[in-house]
Amino acid sequence: MSTVIRVDGIAKSYGEVRAVDHVSLEVGANECLALLGPSGCGKTTLLRLMAGLETPDAGTIAIDGADMTRTPPYGRPVNMMFQSYALFPHMTVADNVAFGLKQDRLAPSEVEARTKEALAAVELEALGARKPHQLSGGQRQRVALARCIAKRPKALLLDEPMAALDKHLRERTQLELLALRRRLGISFVVVTHDQDEAMTMADRIAVMDKGRILQIDTPRALYERPATQGVARFFGDINLWPSGLVVRPERIALSRASGDMEGVVIDIIYRGTATTYLVQTAELVVRVLRQNTGGDDDAQKGDKVFLSWPADAARMLSA
Repeated sequence: MSTVIRVDGIAKSYGEVRAVDHVSLEVGANECLALLGPSGCGKTTLLRLMAGLETPDAGTIAIDGADMTRTPPYGRPVNMMFQSYALFPHMTVADNVAFGLKQDRLAPSEVEARTKEALAAVELEALGARKPHQLSGGQRQRVALARCIAKRPKALLLDEPMAALDKHLRERTQLELLALRRRLGISFVVVTHDQDEAMTMADRIAVMDKGRILQIDTPRALYERPATQGVARFFGDINLWPSGLVVRPERIALSRASGDMEGVVIDIIYRGTATTYLVQTAELVVRVLRQNTGGDDDAQKGDKVFLSWPADAARMLSA
């Protein structure tokens, strides 16, 4: 897989605060890389450095094989989509999409062709004459996306692209973006604090904290083989013993007959497809996740139970 973006030793500080601390990574052709982490971890600053909206204190950024470290945003073959979408309210949908192309002084026929192509790609070709206020939130997001892809960038940089959408629309839009990326062959770099969104959209995820990358890998590898307790916490629930032992709730078997660890059920949380049992043991409250298969379960609050798990389910992780 060829490399579209290569970041090598990038650092950026604001006064005494090191926002990005000598980060290195690569984004492959037609790959979606998610930058995941809590607020203030440096993920948006890293994205802005790739876009040329910030100047690094150290390190280099290469895009499509060319050094772009000091190249201004308009000279880079990438486009950035912001949380606010930044649509011009007085312009039609088509004019919003065409704006950047006109700024690049393309021929009117080329502007028209690319605008139609971009609107068709996001399935909004019938709404080109509308104004942004006449669209739903999801449609406005697709207009912003069409404006980005109309310029045919090598990579699309998305800063919390689904933050303003409700849960159901967010999930649907994630799948739409996946299909669009595959169809157009554009690399995506997505900033998010939502691990479910990162795991749905990304081929690889870079988990960040305090300006550094803690681990970068596929969603499956990060979930099943986290490098630290901090990384493990980003992906679902964990049971963490004082010794540093980590076991996922779904890997723990609960029995009323026998097992490796004894406890008492202190609470039961039913969520339709699965049930979580909170089991008080000598060291901590252990979460046990069981899928609901239609049968009745005889474990009740107050019952004495036994817990066990296979050897490959447990990992010793540092903080």
